[in-house]
Amino acid sequence: MTYYIGVDIGTSGTKTVLFDKTGNVIASALQEYPLYQPQNGYAEQRPEDWLEATVSTIAQVMAKSSVEAAQVKGVGLSGQMHGLVMLDEQDTVIRPAIIWCDQRTAKECEEITQKVGAERLIQITANPALTGFTASKILWVRNHEPENFARCTKILLPKDYVRYMLTGAFATEVSDASGMQLLDVPDRCWSDEVLEKLEIPKSMLAKVYESPDITGYITAAMAARTGLAEGTPVVGGAGDNAAAAVGTGVVENGKAFTTIGTSGVVFAHSDEIAIDPKGRVHTFCCAVPGAWHIMGVTQAAGLSLKWFRDNFCAAEKETAAAMGKDPYFLMDQEVEQVPIGAGKLLYLPYLMGERTPHLDPQVRGAFVGLSAVHGKKEMLRAVMEGVAFSLNDCKNIIQEMGIPVDDMMACGGGGTSPLWRQMLADLYRCPVKTVASKEGPALGVAILAMVGTGAYPSVAEACRAIIRTDKTQQPIPENSDRYAPFYDLYTKLYPAMKDSFKELQEI
Repeated sequence: MTYYIGVDIGTSGTKTVLFDKTGNVIASALQEYPLYQPQNGYAEQRPEDWLEATVSTIAQVMAKSSVEAAQVKGVGLSGQMHGLVMLDEQDTVIRPAIIWCDQRTAKECEEITQKVGAERLIQITANPALTGFTASKILWVRNHEPENFARCTKILLPKDYVRYMLTGAFATEVSDASGMQLLDVPDRCWSDEVLEKLEIPKSMLAKVYESPDITGYITAAMAARTGLAEGTPVVGGAGDNAAAAVGTGVVENGKAFTTIGTSGVVFAHSDEIAIDPKGRVHTFCCAVPGAWHIMGVTQAAGLSLKWFRDNFCAAEKETAAAMGKDPYFLMDQEVEQVPIGAGKLLYLPYLMGERTPHLDPQVRGAFVGLSAVHGKKEMLRAVMEGVAFSLNDCKNIIQEMGIPVDDMMACGGGGTSPLWRQMLADLYRCPVKTVASKEGPALGVAILAMVGTGAYPSVAEACRAIIRTDKTQQPIPENSDRYAPFYDLYTKLYPAMKDSFKELQEI
């Protein structure tokens, strides 16, 4: 038997899973670590915590299983995207990593846009300058901590720092590198033009590989610490969303997935490069060599429902605890009692600003149409429908770009709700499915390790052999027709209220 390890280096913790060749889980382990916020809007983590969690969880899955080190044929790494890890010439971490959700770099985004040009930046990197991306973080360190920038010899993404420590290979891969805003996304290589205009030395950046490529091998020192064999191959892996795409089988044209986590994502595969000139959605290289993905983001998807639960659903939480149920299960039951349209109540899910289709940090959430006839149940349904409307915005932009979507997977915590999946199926007018495996990114990068080490000839063929669907929500045509006028009105609210939100923030 042959086995493969997928490591998912997330924001809250690192999860490592040992799989067999057919994707069955043999053992798994999770280790959490803190997030630091030294100032409002800042978000940092210690790269050493990621490494320790990776080493520890690999050792745990090896110890839990009866698998011998020589039977593990490959390792894949997934990770949170956009983070900035800086090393000096002794390979020492210079400062805590500035991670994806940090918001300190607004002025640096303006600097990038001014130096490269707004239109040219989208042509090369496929995205406008965003505070979450890595390039603006590099400029922030140079502008505010020049002594740290002067010491820097290597710039790495979170999972690529872990790779470097495991293998000694200074490497990255195209999907994660796409989120740095330094990659020529159409040509899948570093952009000399962007690097020159931003005055970032190319020597600081790692060699770029395709996601299934072998990038390095476990060192003797790390073999001793992890229980793996020295020389075990480590493939490029992928950023978290690209890895999740492989783990859900979204690796061919027409396939897409929707994630309802804290934020919401609509992600579609494309064999051809497609870039939105307005920058409303992200285009990245995907984990399938020679292909791309398009991704729209709703900032407060599951967060909207969690916010409502925590502030207005104390009774549901108490009852659920007594029943041994999840509060969301009871909340779904309440929502099912309310017809489509929530009694003519609409919700804008902009609690944290918005990215798709409105790149607007100043917009905020709202209930529109609230009256004395509405109660908690109607407001709950409006929240779920509002999030579904926002995700439908993302899907519609992707289709406007000529990317077909006729096969949709659902994942994330919100994706476990049959009610929410039905809303999506009705709005998307296509089936919405779940996958049998819940391992997502870890399975995705384990599959990349299988492909990279020759167990399968291609990512698509591996996914066809391994990924199995579980539940399916078919669209109900009459529901789709009922949603249509509410969604149409929803799309008119942001343009009508945009200036009011801006004025409110300036008071």
